[in-house]
Amino acid sequence: MSDSCSAAAPVGRFAFVSEKGFVYAVLAAVGFSAKAIFVKIGYRYGATAEPMLALRMVFALPFFAYMAYAARATPWPAARPTLKQWGVLFWLGLMGYYLSSLFDFLGLQYVTAALERLTLFLYPTLVLMLSHVFLGKRYPRAVWGAVALAYAGIGLAFWNDLVATQMSGDLWTGVAWVAASTLSYAIYLIGSGEAMGRFGAPRLTAYTMLVAVAAVLIHAAAGTVPADYRLPWQVYAAALAMALFSTVLPVRWLNLAIRQIGAGRAASVGTLGPVLTMAMAWALLGESLSVLQVAGAALVIAGVVLIGRAKR
Repeated sequence: MSDSCSAAAPVGRFAFVSEKGFVYAVLAAVGFSAKAIFVKIGYRYGATAEPMLALRMVFALPFFAYMAYAARATPWPAARPTLKQWGVLFWLGLMGYYLSSLFDFLGLQYVTAALERLTLFLYPTLVLMLSHVFLGKRYPRAVWGAVALAYAGIGLAFWNDLVATQMSGDLWTGVAWVAASTLSYAIYLIGSGEAMGRFGAPRLTAYTMLVAVAAVLIHAAAGTVPADYRLPWQVYAAALAMALFSTVLPVRWLNLAIRQIGAGRAASVGTLGPVLTMAMAWALLGESLSVLQVAGAALVIAGVVLIGRAKR
C-alpha cells in the first residue's frame, strides 16, 4: 500500500468518528430533554413525584450496578481515597442525583415541562455565583452580563406562564422546587471537581448514582405505601422509558460524544436541550408555545453559551 493511501484512510476514519460524536451529543440532548415529558406522562395517569422517582431508579439500578462493577477495572487516578473523601462522594450522590431529582419531580407537578427545563438550564449561572461567593473566584463583567441575560430570559418565560395560569400560587411553588433542584445540582458540580481527580469519572458517576438510588428507595419506603404503586401500565412504561432513554443511555452517549468531539463541542450541542423540551412538550403534551416563551428560551441559551465561551 502506498504512503498516500495509508495517509488518506485515517482522515476519512477521523471524519466519521467526528460525525458520530455529534450524533451521540444530539442523542444525549434529546434523552435528557425528554425526562420531563416522561414525568408529565406519568402524572397524567395518576402518579405522584415520589413513586415516579422510585420507579425510575429501580429500573435504572441494574445499569448503575453494572457501571460500578465495570469501573473496578479502571485504574485509580491517584492514591486510594480516604474515609473523608468517601464521605464527600456520599454527599455528592445525595446532592446531585437524589435531592436534585426529588426537587425536580416535585416541581414538575406544578410547572410546564418547558419552564422546568429552562430553569434547570440556569445551573452554570449558579455555579458561577457559588464559586464567586464561597471560593473567591473572580469573573469578568462580560460573564455577569451573560448571567443577567439568562435570568432575563427566565423572567420572560415565567411571566408567560404566570399570565397563562392567572397568577397561580402553584406556579411559584413549582418554580421554587425546580430552582432548589438547580441549586442542588450546581453544588454537586462544584464539589465533584476534586472528587473526579480522586475517583475518576467512571467510578464517580457509578458510585454517586448508587448512593442516590439507595436514598430514593429509603425515601420511598418511608414516605409511600403499596397503594401508591397501584398505577396503570402507562406509568410503568413511562418510568422504564425515562430510566433507559433519559437516564442511562444519555450518560453513555454524552461520554462517547466527549471522547470523540471534546467537552466544549458536546456542551454546545447540549444547548439544544430547552428547545427540544419545548418542542416535545408542545407536540406530545399539548403545552402552549408562545412568542414570550421562545424569546425567553433564546435569551437563556444565549446567556449560557456566552458564559461557556467566556470561561474558556
